[in-house]
Amino acid sequence: MEAFWISLVVIFVAELGDKSQLMAMTFATRFKTWPVLAGITIATTAVHLVSVAVGGLIGDRLPTTAISIVAGIAFLGFALWTLRGDELTEEESGKARRTTRNAVVAVTVAFFLSELGDKTMLATITLATQHGWLGTWIGSTVGMVAADALAIVVGRLLGKHLPEKAIKYGAAAAFAIFGVALLVDAIL
Repeated sequence: MEAFWISLVVIFVAELGDKSQLMAMTFATRFKTWPVLAGITIATTAVHLVSVAVGGLIGDRLPTTAISIVAGIAFLGFALWTLRGDELTEEESGKARRTTRNAVVAVTVAFFLSELGDKTMLATITLATQHGWLGTWIGSTVGMVAADALAIVVGRLLGKHLPEKAIKYGAAAAFAIFGVALLVDAIL
């Protein structure tokens, strides 16, 4: 159960201000909410299953201290990555505007491809090296879908006037705290 909650919180925070949230808002302006959420859920479930499998394989072969040090450094990296921020390219924005017959398929494919190698995938791999794969998988999936659902709701209510700086700095601080905690735990 601990893996579920830790993964949910970490991935929710990681997703705040991420390119995926911008994609979710863009798709939500073009399609109904439920097909967008379904596509996000399908893609996230698949990507995070791959992530926990990779994390589980790595975790079985590395000593615990080494994993904690790598995880701490990774989370500090995620903090810096979050401060740098993400933006949709013209091509990604254009894809979201195109009309499609099947919104679920369009959202699923777009999210699956955009999440490969993304910081939330890397965070899920890192978490899976520390915690059970099932709780990490479910928690990370729920955390990401919840964050993207929030983006859809906020995007519909507030349009493009999101407090990006507050989100960016808050997410970066949370990553830094997780990173420092992991490093301190490994050293002690």
